[in-house]
Amino acid sequence: MAVVLAWLNARVVDPVMQVIQRGAEPKQLAFSAALGLTIGIFPICGTTVIIGGVAVAALGARCNAVTLMVLNLAATPLELSLIIPFLRLGEALTGSDPFPLTSDAFKMVITGHASKDVLLSIVHAMLGWLVAAPVVLAVLYTVFVPCFKYLVGRFGGIPSSPRTPMKVV
Repeated sequence: MAVVLAWLNARVVDPVMQVIQRGAEPKQLAFSAALGLTIGIFPICGTTVIIGGVAVAALGARCNAVTLMVLNLAATPLELSLIIPFLRLGEALTGSDPFPLTSDAFKMVITGHASKDVLLSIVHAMLGWLVAAPVVLAVLYTVFVPCFKYLVGRFGGIPSSPRTPMKVV
C-alpha cells in the first residue's frame, strides 16, 4: 500500500501541486481536470493519450495541459472498470442483445480475429461513453471548481494572468 501511495504522490499529486503553486486559475484547472478524467475513461484502451493530446492542441490556453494529461493517465484503472458499463449502456440505447463476455471473445480480440459482434460491441461501448461523457464532465467540473479554489487559495502563488492590471510606478 505504501508503494501505491508513493507512486500516486509522485505521479499525480506532485505535478498538480506544482501547477497550483505557479498560480493557475481554479476554473481552468477544474475544467482541465474534469476533461482529463472524462477523456481518461474512454472505453478503448490506449487511445486516451492521443485524444487528450488532441484536446490540448484544440483548446490551447483554455486548458492546463499538465493537469489534463496527468488526470487522463490516472484514470486508467477507472477506464478499465467502466468498459462493461459503457458497453451495456450502448447496447441499451440501441436495443441490441447483450454481448456475451466469454474467454473466446477475449481471445478473438487479442489474436486479431475479431468478429462483427466484437466490433459492434466496441461501437456500443463508445456510444455509451459518448452519451455519458457530457454528464460526467459537468458533474466533475462542478465538484472540482470549489476544490481547486480552495487549493489555489491555500497553496497557490501569484496568478500568471491577474484580473486586475498592475499599477505603473
